[in-house]
Amino acid sequence: MAESEELLSAWSASAPPEDRAWEATVPGPSVAAVAARMASVPRSFLDARVSVVALAGDVLRPRLLATAHEDDDRVRRGAAIGLWLVASEDLVEPFAPSVAAAPGIGRAVDALALRLAPVVDPWEWLSDDERREEAVRTFLLWAGLRPAGEDVATARSLLEARDSLRRNAALAQAYAAHRHRDEIARRLAEARAKEAAARYSSE
Repeated sequence: MAESEELLSAWSASAPPEDRAWEATVPGPSVAAVAARMASVPRSFLDARVSVVALAGDVLRPRLLATAHEDDDRVRRGAAIGLWLVASEDLVEPFAPSVAAAPGIGRAVDALALRLAPVVDPWEWLSDDERREEAVRTFLLWAGLRPAGEDVATARSLLEARDSLRRNAALAQAYAAHRHRDEIARRLAEARAKEAAARYSSE
């Protein structure tokens, strides 16, 4: 299984800047519609014996970056869920507007597999409403779509509020800041104790 940092690096090297991605978005289907479809992913798509390469070949023409990492269970599940959203337009009913016709649909599947899956296991997308909404919003952004009824600023702020990668980084920075302050406080306390001891012994 690949390290999360390695998978995120593969995504970062291939994805355009996020600002540019947001600027290029057009109205897409609602978060609720895509989330409901995601929650209904068939077990056959999640079967570890099913090759993402074969699945992508059946569902999408473009080659997925995720297929280079399909030996990672998280990547395979993330890509499979994204491919289900595309395939479901034929198997269930089309989204309005279609996601399969979106210009960045291959990148959207890769975003689920390489940007989100290394941070939040895809099983959580299926069991937790907030993580599923994060996955849906991530998928729509990189497909070149924004949720129905939302402008760019709203869609962006709602995704950023749920972005596990951003939240993990913020927690790490906050923890480092706490550690730094605690270390300074400890050193000050030690210095004061030494000063008091020196003063006591001289008296």
